Amino acid sequence: PLLPLPPRTTASRIPRPRRLPPSPTLHPRRPRGRRRRRFHLLLPPYHRRWTVQDVRDCRVLLSRSTGKHGQPPVFRDLAVCDPLHRRYVLLPPLPHDLAAMLGHPFPPVTEACCKRFLVPLGEEEAAAGDTTFRVILMAYCKTSLAAFVFSSSNDRWRATASKDLSDLALDEGDMEEMSRVQPFIPMRHYAYGCFYWDWVQFGMKKLLLLDTTNMEFSAADLPPGEWSKEGIAIVEAGEGRLGIFGFRGEPASSLSYTAARTKGESPSQWQMEKTISLDSGYKYCIRDATQRYLLLTRIEASSLNNHLVGYFSMDIKTLELQRVYEKQHYSKYQTYTYVNFPPSLLSSRRI
Repeated sequence: PLLPLPPRTTASRIPRPRRLPPSPTLHPRRPRGRRRRRFHLLLPPYHRRWTVQDVRDCRVLLSRSTGKHGQPPVFRDLAVCDPLHRRYVLLPPLPHDLAAMLGHPFPPVTEACCKRFLVPLGEEEAAAGDTTFRVILMAYCKTSLAAFVFSSSNDRWRATASKDLSDLALDEGDMEEMSRVQPFIPMRHYAYGCFYWDWVQFGMKKLLLLDTTNMEFSAADLPPGEWSKEGIAIVEAGEGRLGIFGFRGEPASSLSYTAARTKGESPSQWQMEKTISLDSGYKYCIRDATQRYLLLTRIEASSLNNHLVGYFSMDIKTLELQRVYEKQHYSKYQTYTYVNFPPSLLSSRRI
């Protein structure tokens, strides 16, 4: 099943959790004398509002303010949830010595400059039903990017990638635009071990890349053409090649699919494979993408003030379009897609 997930939780509907008794079992990868992190029933405590940060491999990453006045956003509370089994685990805060790497004493960055997201499971992990997970915290400080990774296998944060925008081989115009627009406002994509961010909605034809195998930042170009601001989706086209779904021209009612001719995270040669004609009476927008589905929204093109929004899923293999549901009012927040059923976070001692 596929479920669009709202970005904000309703505090009044989240029940207070009951704690599990401490487990005497030691984590197999930790030194003797160190207990594994406790798990909790139900959902995280509701006395401060949680917001959805990411949904990946059927897990939900939540974030909230610590409640301490003036606390930098890099220290927000984080929780990874298994909604179907009603379990969650709280992550330890980012250590101060790591956060100090961004500035002294701590970076004066806003919440828009910090993003947190889950790293997809590898094929072997997914096939084995492995319940380990990793979380990346990225921060943008004026002219540089930094990333930190939390791994449930050792219950620790570590510093990884750090890059000045001037080292991304961009021209002055692109650097100025990237400095003006927060890098993590654009939509995030994932394919073949790399995260991608695009600036299509701001008229830029650049991609920011983060390779999760070596945790290195780089930049690449979008395929040539006039891409609509209604969004793109970067997917795996097969045989190591990237594919891109996107709208070209106005109104956004014709969806194109372009695939790279060669393997690699930043190919230079592309070929348009298909054009999917949608109902011309509506304006469409790409809101989210998984390895199997696109999540599209549509509103009537003749009456953009009509707040009835339709949500549709598209199978990226068969290109079959299916209605998910309709709702009043168009959300300005990112929509997340929850699919399939995960193993419970409590089903393994590795977390």
